[in-house]
Amino acid sequence: MFDSTLDSEQAFGQHRPVSRTRVRRRRILAVMSIVVVAALGAPAAASAFGGPEVSGDRRVVVRPGDTLWDIAMRFEPGSDPREVVARIVEANHLDGAQIAPGQPLTLPSAG
Repeated sequence: MFDSTLDSEQAFGQHRPVSRTRVRRRRILAVMSIVVVAALGAPAAASAFGGPEVSGDRRVVVRPGDTLWDIAMRFEPGSDPREVVARIVEANHLDGAQIAPGQPLTLPSAG
């Protein structure tokens, strides 16, 4: 039982030991690759799953899960959301409060 030729340093016919430096380099490379991929993918994920996008002319693109109430509270937090929703509906000539992801909305100025 203990006279086996299998050794932990030469398992499966590998005759050269793996140096610790190589292992560390591979681990560092793997971690750096994950960090780079996460950094490049973060802005795309934020715009895809974040709240609505706002451009400079007070327009918003509806994202999945958004409601007029959420948009009104996000862009005019100190105002009564019912009034803001009514202004958004009127400014965009909406029939009710039905909005769809990807739909552009104009946000009227407070008043």
